[in-house]
Amino acid sequence: MDGAVTLVAGATRGAGRAIAVQLGAGGATVYVTGRTTRAAVSEVGRSTETIEETAELVTAAGGRGIAVPTDHLEPEQVRALTERIDREQGRLDVLVNDVWGADHLLDVSFSTPMWEVGLEAGLRMLRLGVETHIVTSHFALPLLVRRPGGLVVEVTDGTAEYNRSYREHFYYDLAKNAPIRMALALGQELRAAGCTAVCVTPGWLRSEAMLDTHFKVTEEDWRAGTAQDPNFGISESPVFVGRAVAALAADPEVARFNGRSLSSGGLSRVYGFTDADGSRPDAWGYLAALAAGGSPDPEDYR
Repeated sequence: MDGAVTLVAGATRGAGRAIAVQLGAGGATVYVTGRTTRAAVSEVGRSTETIEETAELVTAAGGRGIAVPTDHLEPEQVRALTERIDREQGRLDVLVNDVWGADHLLDVSFSTPMWEVGLEAGLRMLRLGVETHIVTSHFALPLLVRRPGGLVVEVTDGTAEYNRSYREHFYYDLAKNAPIRMALALGQELRAAGCTAVCVTPGWLRSEAMLDTHFKVTEEDWRAGTAQDPNFGISESPVFVGRAVAALAADPEVARFNGRSLSSGGLSRVYGFTDADGSRPDAWGYLAALAAGGSPDPEDYR
C-alpha cells in the first residue's frame, strides 16, 4: 500500500476509523471524511471522535492522513472532495464507502412493523446508509477508473448469506442489504476498467458506542460485557475489519473477489491476519449456529 491514494468515506469512528488507520499502516495516503470535527458535531451526537483525530492516527501509523469535513448527502461537497483528491494526487486507488451514522434512528424495537416506524426516521436511515454511498461513488469512480487495479469496498452489516434472513427492522434490512447489491453491480461495471468492487462486513463490532454506551465497558475490559449478554463473547475490535480491508487493498489478485460479499472472519482465514488480541472471531458462523437452535460457545468460534 506504500504510496497508494485512498478515500475512506465515513472515517470518524468505528470500522471506518480502523480501516483508515490500517491503510495508513501500510503506507497509504488516506483522505478521511465525516461530519464530526473539532469544531462541529453531527446528528450522531458524539463529540469524542473526530475526523482530525482519525487523520492523526493514520499518520502515526505510518501513512499520511488528510481530514476533509464532508457531508456525503451533499453532492457539491463530495464533488469538491474528489476534485481536491484529483488536484493533489491525480488518482484514486481505493474507495471505501463506510458512511452510516444512523444508529441514533434505531429508537424502536427491531421487531416494530414497518408501518409503525416513523417515516421520516426510516427514510433518513436509507439516505444515510444508501444514498451517501451512491453520491460518493458517482463522483469518486471517474477518478478511480483512470488506472487498472482500483478497488471499491462497500461496508455493511451482514454477509449476503446471513442477510437472506430478514434483518429486522424494515429500513435497517434495506439499508444493510443495499451495499451488497452495490458491490455486485459495481463489480460488473468496473470489470472493463480492470477494477474491482467488494462488500465487506465486520462481525459484532466493538465500536466506541457499543463499548461505552451499550455495554459501559472499555476495550481493555470488554469481556465484562458478557455478563449482560454472553453472545458478546464473539465480538471483535474494529482493528479486525481494518486489517481485512487493508489485506484486500494490498492483494494484487483482489479481482478474484469481484462482486462478492466478504467478512472480516472469512478474510482472516484467507490472509492470515488476526484481531488485536491474536484471535480470529467468526461471528457469522457463530450466529448461524445460534440461529439453528444450537448452544455454541463463543470461544469455539474465536
